[in-house]
Amino acid sequence: MCRLLGVVSSETTHFGLTLHEAPRSLAMLSAEHPHGWGLAVHRRETGWDVHKHAVRAGDCPHFRALAASARGEVLVAHIRKRTVGPVGRENTHPFRRGRWVFAHNGTIEDIGWFAARASAERLREVEGETDSERFFAFLLTALDEAGDDRARVDAALARRVDQALAHPGLGAANFLLSDGASLWAFRAGRTLHVLTRLPGDEVVPSRRSHETDAELLTPWSPQRHAVLIASEHLTDEPWGEVAEGTLLRVDAGPAPEPRVVRSPRG
Repeated sequence: MCRLLGVVSSETTHFGLTLHEAPRSLAMLSAEHPHGWGLAVHRRETGWDVHKHAVRAGDCPHFRALAASARGEVLVAHIRKRTVGPVGRENTHPFRRGRWVFAHNGTIEDIGWFAARASAERLREVEGETDSERFFAFLLTALDEAGDDRARVDAALARRVDQALAHPGLGAANFLLSDGASLWAFRAGRTLHVLTRLPGDEVVPSRRSHETDAELLTPWSPQRHAVLIASEHLTDEPWGEVAEGTLLRVDAGPAPEPRVVRSPRG
């Protein structure tokens, strides 16, 4: 089982707190998820910057360096506990196809069913052996017909997750998907939580590291408006649980908010 983290912020943000410094940061969680890590950071001026390594995040100097320097408005991060496919960079999330970035948490049982509903073009892009990358191809096949319109993208994704949930061989398919302008999050079979930080919310000025006992300064400003979506609570703030079967969308901009695209009732 893997761990996911997505962040959408109203302004360029230093992501170090959630990657390495928070009490339940990805570096801390990687002790139980040692088979690779990946970060995709989007900045309005430069687009996606994706880094992946097939090693445990907490032991990796590259991860520590990126946790200290990663800055952008959208983050998609993943740490892997291998189930399908060997340990290797080609099987490490997030996966990128053009403007789209995707990370998955769970194991899809009947991946052949989903691959059979992906286009030949998207399947030719698959580089590794994971169920996740083939599920990404399944989603992209619908997105290719939707274009850039948010309403059409929402409808295409809702149809795809409806199909997935109706199939008895789905297994677990939590995912984060982003084109840099929006972040979609879906829960199916694993835990998922959301936190909205509003301007004026109290920002803890410092906290003590569970790893080193050092005091750490929080880089988040009280003016920042942000939404965080993660497999579990990363901080001691009031996270809310995303209901099973829910598809959310968070748009980048001055006031990001989680919006329900598909409710548990379908």
